[in-house]
Amino acid sequence: MAETAEQRAVAQLLLAEVPLKNFLNEALVPYEEDEVTRLIIDEHDVNAFEPISHMTIGDFRNWLLSDKASSDMLNQIRAGVTPEMAAAVSKIMRNQDLILVAQKCRVVSAFRNTIGLPKRLSTRLQPNHPTDDVNGIAASILDGLLYGSGDAVIGINPATDNVAQATRLMQLMDEVISLYEIPTQSCVLTHVTNTIECIENGAPVDLVFQSIGGTEKTNSSFGFNLATLAEAQQAALSLNRGTVGQNVMYFETGQGSALSANAHHGLDQQTCEARAYAVARKFNPLLVNTVVGFIG
Repeated sequence: MAETAEQRAVAQLLLAEVPLKNFLNEALVPYEEDEVTRLIIDEHDVNAFEPISHMTIGDFRNWLLSDKASSDMLNQIRAGVTPEMAAAVSKIMRNQDLILVAQKCRVVSAFRNTIGLPKRLSTRLQPNHPTDDVNGIAASILDGLLYGSGDAVIGINPATDNVAQATRLMQLMDEVISLYEIPTQSCVLTHVTNTIECIENGAPVDLVFQSIGGTEKTNSSFGFNLATLAEAQQAALSLNRGTVGQNVMYFETGQGSALSANAHHGLDQQTCEARAYAVARKFNPLLVNTVVGFIG
């Protein structure tokens, strides 16, 4: 860890000289010990990587900032970029660089409406209530809708986190959305295993929520693994509740969660966060919400 600005500058210069190929040959978290590493390595697309395979981290930064890295081109190479590559290049970029590259990125998802189209901003409506009172939540939902909020999702953090309460809240939101024919989706931000049970019990589940991390050990501390997410995704898809798309997952990440769980394997928070996005990418989510400084 750099202790001075000079050390940081030297570290960035050295990082800029590292070939991208090195990240495919040297796993930062051992392949045998971590299913997230196995996901990253096993699903890496060699053909997508080919256009940038000869580059160093510094070359990659310059290429990303050039006109050659169009939105279409970024979409072509995305499956060839590992989280470690993305985290590394971000560390030698200025805020202005990151903004410029982000403007080129196009990620569009859909369920009952479409999110991610150019020049559009979607928001989450969060009608939480300290006692999960149905009337209080319903009033908050209608109040938020009148402000034009909630097109991304109407999502409730339940005060009481269990299957029965989650089902009750799901039914409430489903009634409001159906009654007013609102082109949006609902979610109760309960544990993924609770949502699976809700689906098995016939609850009207739109989106499956789960906080995720960038290492297997982090996710184990949250009480799930990749197989759990796959089970939940298939269960939600089986309901066929989407009208314009089938992106049924909703993930939350938080820099610091791996460190707090002592599950970071010595990696920095930026790299752990990027690896969490690799987990998210696997399951084609409607939404990914980062809560930096909140979890962990």
